[in-house]
Amino acid sequence: MTDAAAILKKGAGRTLKNGGLWIYDNEVESVMGAFKDGDVVAVRDFDGYPLGCGFINRRSKIMIRMLTRDSRTQIDEAFLRMRVKNAWEYRKKVVDTASCRVIFGEADFLPGLVVDKFADVLVVESLALGIDRYKGMIIEILKELMEADGIRIRGVYERSDAKVRELEGMERHKGFIGEPFDTKVEIIENGVRYYVDVKDGQKTGFFLDQKYNRAAVAKLCRNARVLDCFTHTGSFALNAGLAGAAHVTGVDASELGVAQARENAALNGLSDRVEFLCEDVFELLPRLEKQGETFDVVILDPPAFTKSRSSIKKAVKGYREINLRGMKLVKDGGYLATCSCSHFMDQELFTKTIGQAAQNVHKRLRQVEFRTQAPDHPILWGAGDSYYLKFYIFQVCEEK
Repeated sequence: MTDAAAILKKGAGRTLKNGGLWIYDNEVESVMGAFKDGDVVAVRDFDGYPLGCGFINRRSKIMIRMLTRDSRTQIDEAFLRMRVKNAWEYRKKVVDTASCRVIFGEADFLPGLVVDKFADVLVVESLALGIDRYKGMIIEILKELMEADGIRIRGVYERSDAKVRELEGMERHKGFIGEPFDTKVEIIENGVRYYVDVKDGQKTGFFLDQKYNRAAVAKLCRNARVLDCFTHTGSFALNAGLAGAAHVTGVDASELGVAQARENAALNGLSDRVEFLCEDVFELLPRLEKQGETFDVVILDPPAFTKSRSSIKKAVKGYREINLRGMKLVKDGGYLATCSCSHFMDQELFTKTIGQAAQNVHKRLRQVEFRTQAPDHPILWGAGDSYYLKFYIFQVCEEK
């Protein structure tokens, strides 16, 4: 840790003071002392009051990512061990740790770092310059803690290939940390078996945040005809199939995703009842409606339609359209599961958008439940970016 200190402007630091961990470049009045980007600096309010310390990076709009509210804390191996141990102990309490997110960045007070565990493999995503310097140490600590619990990690793969790294002045990178291994990893979640491609799959290879939402929808699928839109590698579809669905159709525009979904269906002995189509969902749904197709359960799990506030209007249009189309395909009294994984599409706006879609197609929605991301992706109050997944299950009824 350096002796440098960042001084905030008067009236700045509202996010920080409300429980967040980010300080933006336009909130900093000056930085006193010698430092390099990626170093840990003390943070003080305009009047000199100590606010803690964090990583600094002048290349990023998020100039400082806080590590602690105690300015006297030394950021060393003991500090990182405490943070990592807390993260692992929390997961052991709240989720099935066979496969789970072990570290969720700011929500685990380790800003910019994500670590997912898939069976006996770890996948690491480092998105901030400061934490990047410590990722090796953090991984070794995590492996030690797991070893003490009888879990031997056979390999670590880095997926720091997200475009956001460039905003930090960092190059995108992916590759093995340590010895190479077979990157096609078999996991079991909710009793469903999957092959996870940690090297070339989306993000870190598999979306763990929907674990319990998949189980919630599966309860509605016994003997049902199910349509799973934006199926990715088939997770909702396979949960439905294993729950006893009569027939499941999964749809995704990615040829790689569909190929993996078919392989996963075969792995679970479901190829006869669960089929996958490689098509654009926005083009397919109107065609199914025209053909008079209906389903007992329709699942909408689209990618984020917006990753910034500037494109929110376009995103609203997309969510309204997809929900409108989905509702039209649900039998009277059937069920719709719909979600948004965009942080910028907040719960209020998402709810309003679904309501508008229902009005447009003259459907009555009876809410079964509202859910969010699995607890291994904890929502840190005050850090709004940690809350991103909104998930509704509705019964869809005709207006009569």
